[in-house]
Amino acid sequence: MASVDLKTAREFSAPTGFRLRLKPLADRSGRLAARLLVAFALPVALGLLWQIAASRAWVSVQVLPPPAWVFQTLVDLVSGGEIVSAVAISLTRIAYGLLIGASLGFLFGLLIGFSRRADAYLGATFRAVATVPSLGWLPILILLLGIEESLKIVILAKACFVPMAISIAEGVRNIPPRLKEVADVLALSPRTRFLKLTLPAIIPFFFTGLRLSTAQAFVSLIVVEMLAGTDGIGYLMVWGRTLFQLDIVIVGMLVVGGAGFLLDILLRRIEARFAAPELRHG
Repeated sequence: MASVDLKTAREFSAPTGFRLRLKPLADRSGRLAARLLVAFALPVALGLLWQIAASRAWVSVQVLPPPAWVFQTLVDLVSGGEIVSAVAISLTRIAYGLLIGASLGFLFGLLIGFSRRADAYLGATFRAVATVPSLGWLPILILLLGIEESLKIVILAKACFVPMAISIAEGVRNIPPRLKEVADVLALSPRTRFLKLTLPAIIPFFFTGLRLSTAQAFVSLIVVEMLAGTDGIGYLMVWGRTLFQLDIVIVGMLVVGGAGFLLDILLRRIEARFAAPELRHG
């Protein structure tokens, strides 16, 4: 009888353990579903309002084409390769601008963050330059560089430079004094101090600057492609406006918004993977 009871207990304990393991997974799935519901509630509501406005002719279809037209235009542009080519060109420009601008901004932020003398000499000029929007430099840069590829890269690099420099400088200034004191007591070398103290402390600020730089790069790129471009997603939108095919313009807007949204999610995932362990270590 005892052996039967033991066997029965084992049979019932396995499903119970399995359910206990599934509970955290179910909780995470529920939280993810809730976040997605909240995130997509407004876009879905706007889409429904758009469909109602188009079906009831509140606005002319030439001004606000119905969602079905826009979706068909998207399919046609994807199948024809126009949208893929335009997005590839624009993302390549963003990659170059982000690489140059964010790298220089990182170094400059370290400089003015660590050195009060450098901040005294360069800080005022930097803040004055930062207050001028990237597109404010467009007229003079067109005269200097023309409308070649270098113009787009310079505009994007400047757009990425400012947020990264501000974020890194703020991160350096917010390193806890106790950590600096410990580093002084241990007589750490500059290299060890940077790798073990400064870098872990500024990682969250780095990712914040990276996300802000990416957002600024998208805004600046689309505008500069509209004003001084012959290709890219911004030029595609201008082409649609010139032909008075606003469905092409809306497709461009949706593609830019979707690309920026996905890129922001990717950066947040990378930040969650790399920044959190460093913060726990600190």
